[in-house]
Amino acid sequence: MHPDTRNARDALGQITLAIALTLPSLIAPQQALAGGNQIQQFNIPAQPLADALNAFIATSDWQVGFPAGLARDVRANPVYGKYTPQQALDKLVAGKGLAVRQTGGSVTLVKTAGPVVAAVTSVQSVATLATMKVTGKTESYEDDSSDPYNPNYNRTNATTATKTDTPIMETPFSIQVVPKQVLQDQQVVRVEDATKNVSGIMKAGNIGNGVDSFLIRGFDTGNSVYRNGVLFPSPLGSSGFGLKRDTANLERIEVLKGPASILYGRAEPGGIVNLITKQPLTSPFYSLQQQFGSYDFYRTTADATGPITKDDKLLYRLNLDYENAGSFQDFVYNKRVFVAPVAKWNISPKTQATLELEYLHTHDNLQSPIPNLGNRPAPVSRSYSFGQPWSDESTDDILVGLNWSHAFNDNWSLQHRFNANFTEQGGNPAAFAYGIQADGTYSQGTATVKGLAADRYFNTVNLTGKFNTGILHHSLAFGGDYYRTNEKLDNQYCCPPLPDGNFNNPSYTSGPLADLVTPQNAWGPINHTTDWYGIFLQDQIKLPFNFHALAGLRYDNAVTKDNLLGNTINDDDQVSPRGGLLWRPIQWLSLYGSYTENFGASNGFNNSGKTLPPQRANQWEMGSKTEFWDGQLTATFSYFELTKQNLQTPDPNNLPWGVIPVGEAQTHGVELDVAGEILPGWRMIGNYTYMPFAKITKGNDLLGNRLGNVAENMGSLWSTYEFQYGKFSGLKLGAGAVAVEGRQDADTHDYQLPGYVTMNLMASYGWKIGVSKFTAQVNIDNLLDKSYFVTGTSSGAYYGAPRTVLGSIRVSF
Repeated sequence: MHPDTRNARDALGQITLAIALTLPSLIAPQQALAGGNQIQQFNIPAQPLADALNAFIATSDWQVGFPAGLARDVRANPVYGKYTPQQALDKLVAGKGLAVRQTGGSVTLVKTAGPVVAAVTSVQSVATLATMKVTGKTESYEDDSSDPYNPNYNRTNATTATKTDTPIMETPFSIQVVPKQVLQDQQVVRVEDATKNVSGIMKAGNIGNGVDSFLIRGFDTGNSVYRNGVLFPSPLGSSGFGLKRDTANLERIEVLKGPASILYGRAEPGGIVNLITKQPLTSPFYSLQQQFGSYDFYRTTADATGPITKDDKLLYRLNLDYENAGSFQDFVYNKRVFVAPVAKWNISPKTQATLELEYLHTHDNLQSPIPNLGNRPAPVSRSYSFGQPWSDESTDDILVGLNWSHAFNDNWSLQHRFNANFTEQGGNPAAFAYGIQADGTYSQGTATVKGLAADRYFNTVNLTGKFNTGILHHSLAFGGDYYRTNEKLDNQYCCPPLPDGNFNNPSYTSGPLADLVTPQNAWGPINHTTDWYGIFLQDQIKLPFNFHALAGLRYDNAVTKDNLLGNTINDDDQVSPRGGLLWRPIQWLSLYGSYTENFGASNGFNNSGKTLPPQRANQWEMGSKTEFWDGQLTATFSYFELTKQNLQTPDPNNLPWGVIPVGEAQTHGVELDVAGEILPGWRMIGNYTYMPFAKITKGNDLLGNRLGNVAENMGSLWSTYEFQYGKFSGLKLGAGAVAVEGRQDADTHDYQLPGYVTMNLMASYGWKIGVSKFTAQVNIDNLLDKSYFVTGTSSGAYYGAPRTVLGSIRVSF
């Protein structure tokens, strides 16, 4: 090209650039300022800069042009939350060698060779994106994890594995997170439905299929979940006839695989399910949802949060839930009311206190198990009930919590959490079937629990800090826990008979028979108090060459007393170590190994009302973790060998109530978990478990049997795609599948549960009216109407739901 031509072209380019920068400010200065300081909701994932800017345009309605050279090989940061447009653009390009510069009513993006600066010195010196409107208001918003609009399917940090906010890529244990967006897309109503998204976890068997209980890496969690790191069990373990925790106030669910005694004391060795609840936010947010679906299901939930005072000193959050639902099985229903207010006081920038309350009332008739006929569950319709229409129960559960924290400086802080939990449960006798014959006849019995109540008090104090010793960077956690529970039972007895039944000719009684008030085979009264305390020390050390080490030690002591007899039943203590080493040779890959010992939870009671010896366990684990695209897609692969002593199983000579410690059981297997965003708008969460060894290795007549309800192969996959632009913007489509291989029943190993595969679909559409966002959604679970069993006990197997349609309409602002 001739030099004169080149010079003319460059001059023309400079003139054009100057006009582009100047014209908007000359012809529409008032328009640029009008509405420019409005806060908007941005949901822009990390992606190539050009795509991110297109998403920015679609949200803000601003026209932004940019040369291809500026956006080439630049990946924008994610922007989730409420920001002004300028804040969103600043966040989008932060740390990318680009700066946002303002001139009058125009903004340009410029390349920077050094630190980002805020002023334009020469129009001729910049490489531009063209013009746009700007705003000047600044307002911070909560981090992405608590953002109600965060669409991510994964989290890069978790607290359950270490009691500190540690990157998962630097944690030498398997920790998985099910975020709020997954719960919304799948319309999760019960915790067990959320855990299908995590490898190595299955629904465990319990009375009436009415308690949150899980098998993690082959071992029962003992009808207990954790709430914000605090044990949150059902009353009297498996003697409780039903209490499933509500999901209305859940922010996310974290699942830690393997023993967790070092941090949580008497935990089950397979792992823990930790429910992380929603906390007050400084930015107002309100949401109302109405769900309706198959089998007369109706559920109304509300969520409200924001500041009480203008200076954000006092914040609140309130979650409400009312549910009225029938079932695919005759006589089964569920009614519940849930109220969860939280108040937070920001005493100072370094000191906060939170008061929380939860009240849950349930009134239900639980699902009846299907007795086995030979080595399979009896071939009865899913709608048929072996229970009785009058076998209802009610539960009242109240939790009061007071938590506070103080930061001494940027490195050291103190946290204290106190919870008090009060549960009462009662109702009519539960009916069950046994001795079923090929012609359809069966015997019926009843089981009654009277005066069931539990009071629990939990205190934990943790001191965390960071310091250096030479080239070693330490994150230290030191703390102690005190847990006291008093469990009462006036009487429990089994099994006054009912008239024989026949599933080919159903008939039911009009109410409990008179002789059911007379105890037979009584177990009670019981009044047990357990005092348990522990202290722990844990050090996470960042070593040279991207190595990370973790070492910890805990001492526990637990004493159980019979308050009626005035004697000590059990007095157990143990020192539990754990350690791990992780190497992160490159940013997207971590390799780790760990060893952990476990002081097991209380092992329940035998048929004489005495507690069994505590369970103990140890685990070896190794694996790898990967993340791609700035952490948008993460994966964990792990191999584990887990051994548990004093495993509780039914006493073959004293069924159905008798239990004994069997001796030892082991599980070995591999797990794979993947979650995140593959492409903008395309999100997925999936898992696979292969557990070839899950057997009783020492013990009674069940020696050598495979552990009950533990499949050798199982997995799930869930994926959604949300259209980002164009006329389909706001439309989201999703599909998934859950696959489980055949299993043995959990207790007597008398029958087999067939394997199954279920398919699920969803569709939603979101649109805005003013400041409000409306979302209409429909989910179809078990699309092909597969007949399957989710779990099995010595009393029988429990059907999974047939094809179920669940719709909802939600408004948030």
